[in-house]
Amino acid sequence: MPNCLFCKIIKNEIPGSILYEDEEVLAFKDLHPQAPVHILVIPKKHFSTLNDVEIASTKIFTSLLQAAKTIAHQLGISEKGYRCVINTHPEGGQSVYHLHLHLLGGAQMGPSMVG
Repeated sequence: MPNCLFCKIIKNEIPGSILYEDEEVLAFKDLHPQAPVHILVIPKKHFSTLNDVEIASTKIFTSLLQAAKTIAHQLGISEKGYRCVINTHPEGGQSVYHLHLHLLGGAQMGPSMVG
């Protein structure tokens, strides 16, 4: 996607505070953190929303979750706990239309909805 913010980060066209990268995914600090630790984990292949991931591409979820687990361990939050969230469409809180997982931690998470 030529105008996708996250695709531009993947292509190094704009900077991002990258914490993790492998063949499938890229992870970087969220510019507007909702928790002391707030990392975005994105697939390198563009999917606008969760709804756009077809059965043939579901392996991407394993890659996203494995990266989140690795990052949580590296940042020292894996034992105390963390939250992984995927927002979809406006009512789901999605603001950037490139599938991404929010890794949140570093503080006690409440039962309230997360944005």
